[in-house]
Amino acid sequence: MAPALRLIIFGRQGAGKGTQATRLAAHYGIPHISTGDMLRASAATGSEFGLQVKAIMDAGGLVSDDVMEGVVRERLAQPDAATGFLLDGYPRTPGQAEFLNELLAPGGVDLALNLDVPEEVVVERITKRRVCESCGATYSLGDASADSASCAKCGGTVSQRADDTEESVRKRLATYLAQTEPLMQWFDDRDKLVTVNGVGHPDDIAAALVAAIDAGAPGSH
Repeated sequence: MAPALRLIIFGRQGAGKGTQATRLAAHYGIPHISTGDMLRASAATGSEFGLQVKAIMDAGGLVSDDVMEGVVRERLAQPDAATGFLLDGYPRTPGQAEFLNELLAPGGVDLALNLDVPEEVVVERITKRRVCESCGATYSLGDASADSASCAKCGGTVSQRADDTEESVRKRLATYLAQTEPLMQWFDDRDKLVTVNGVGHPDDIAAALVAAIDAGAPGSH
């Protein structure tokens, strides 16, 4: 039996991380596990720990490292993660990375994938984004629906989100970089960081990610 494939994916907002994570999960037959999904699943269990998580989420509070570690431990023990997984949104700090590596000992994480897209490209993508206020469909300026302000799917109003202005986007990107740089350095120091160009056709980006994983992860074959 091939070893489990344990992957982490990073990427700024607007880098196309969700699209690529879905593709990779399907390609390797492993679950794509996001932080939000883990928290919601834990809260829905009704267990004592799950009720604790639900109370924090309902109050809009920050989830502590201790609680998040419990959520991760619980999720990665599920049968569908036995052959591997793709984590999205965790870890967020070197301390969380240490915990994850210990949890997955002796092998630890196989690879951390960094989907690299220049800031200016991300700013352009997000500031051009328009969303239907009724059904949530997403468009980009240049699409007929975005330009006409009428949703092609439901006829609803298409507008820019309040937090998709250039100023807001640049603030979010600066926060992301400050939080993520030490984490990426942690993986790089252990020769487990792979950076892939996130600009181009989604098929080409997916192929580059698969090639990087196949070259560097023991559980990919």
